[in-house]
Amino acid sequence: MGCVTTTTTVHRRRVLGIVSSAFTEKNLIGKTRRKELKVATMHERLLKMEFGDAFTVLLGGFGTLEELFQIVSWAQLNIHQKTYRCAKC
Repeated sequence: MGCVTTTTTVHRRRVLGIVSSAFTEKNLIGKTRRKELKVATMHERLLKMEFGDAFTVLLGGFGTLEELFQIVSWAQLNIHQKTYRCAKC
């Protein structure tokens, strides 16, 4: 997450990390290097993602795939026309 946020902020763009309590409990917060919004559940995290201007998906597990499919589904249903990319860091 750090490499993406650093590059994004160098190009004068804003970054918001949406972190669920599951990540907080495992001490995985603070990796975005920018503003973080802490939410209670993964479902709430997914709902907050609609506020993004674009989506960057990093390598991850099943939760990452779920979020990617949700973003792609929203695009197919014309719920959003935002950019989404997969990145390898």
